[in-house]
Amino acid sequence: MEILSTEFLSALLAIIVIDLVLAGDNAIVIALAARNVPKHLQKQAILWGAAGAIVVRTTLTLIVVSLLKIPGLLFLGGAMLVWIAYKLLLPEEENGNGAGISAASTLWGALRTIVVADMVMGLDNVLAVAGAAHGSFLLVALGLLISIPIVIGGSTLLLRFVERYPGFVYLGAGVLAWTAVKMVTSEPLLKDSFAAYKLTVPLLYTVTVLGVLWAGLVKNHRRLESRISARLANFAQHRIGGSSASDGQTMLKVLIPVDGSPNSQHAVRHIMGEFRKRPAMEVHLLNVQAPFSRHIAQFASRKNRDSYHRDEAEKALRPVRTMLDGAGVPYTTHIEVGRKAEVIAETARRLGCHHIVMGTARKNSLTRMLEASVTNQVLELTTVPVEVIAGDAVSRVERYGIPAGIGGALALLLLVVAAD
Repeated sequence: MEILSTEFLSALLAIIVIDLVLAGDNAIVIALAARNVPKHLQKQAILWGAAGAIVVRTTLTLIVVSLLKIPGLLFLGGAMLVWIAYKLLLPEEENGNGAGISAASTLWGALRTIVVADMVMGLDNVLAVAGAAHGSFLLVALGLLISIPIVIGGSTLLLRFVERYPGFVYLGAGVLAWTAVKMVTSEPLLKDSFAAYKLTVPLLYTVTVLGVLWAGLVKNHRRLESRISARLANFAQHRIGGSSASDGQTMLKVLIPVDGSPNSQHAVRHIMGEFRKRPAMEVHLLNVQAPFSRHIAQFASRKNRDSYHRDEAEKALRPVRTMLDGAGVPYTTHIEVGRKAEVIAETARRLGCHHIVMGTARKNSLTRMLEASVTNQVLELTTVPVEVIAGDAVSRVERYGIPAGIGGALALLLLVVAAD
């Protein structure tokens, strides 16, 4: 494989996408493992832990690259990778209390946790990267050197991006499925069969990639329908009513989801204006933190995870608290962990809110198709009236760059498959 050839660059792109999609949990574990270390040692714990994780990951990947040269293992690895691609599309819930693993308070303890966690959690990543590298040690090294610093330096931003644009996860699953087929079709034991029936290879690519993506879409759609049905049945049993204010005026309960974005601040400003017109208002601020995967729960104690969620929530709530305090608007804050739309709907029901006020960015239709709109999901799940406040327009990068980037990556993958 020549350097800078189409095959080399497409394989490198596949490795980077695989690392970005599969390594987010590992980066969060690094951040959590360093939280209980003394402040002056936290940066050292993160840097040295990341370095150790990279060394372990690279070593394991190179070993797997060598093992995949054994006849039969490419086929088995490809079959496993198809399952990994499918599982990537299914949401995982945080479970377990992490009681078996205490949060390390020393530098060496944190380093040990980081390296062990990366070794255990990175097996799917190792297999996928090894398969995408096609036996090239240079590709493995370049892919890790490019993607791992991005993951470690921007793990929180990466997780938020994936949460907002689930299409990126589907892109990653497609890359994994494509890599799996590449491994299977490169299996020495099957090369003669594929050579005899040339149409089998493009057919296998099409069926596997589209099959994995379709299976994930159907599974997630059924889960959503089930959750909506259960939620509506629950709402039918609980009618929302307001409490009376001291002056006889109905006390209006308003829930404002706050995620730290300027758009949620627009919603708060709107309520501040409404409060001046109608002081008989009970304002509830809600910040919802996304749950960690079960892998992170294995390597971080419940106390450590709760502390992380609380700190992130406080960062998001701080600006709107300042705004409401300055305007003299009383409020109550709530911090929850779970799927945002479901938690918002459930909190509104539990508190007996009359309105949910949400700020949303102004986007074009293509961007709305690619992203998972929390506002739309809340509208599907709740019977409480939702007032949507138009926020800022998205940036040009978000409006055009992200859709173009995802489309370009898909087009490149299709060209590579067609070339094969």
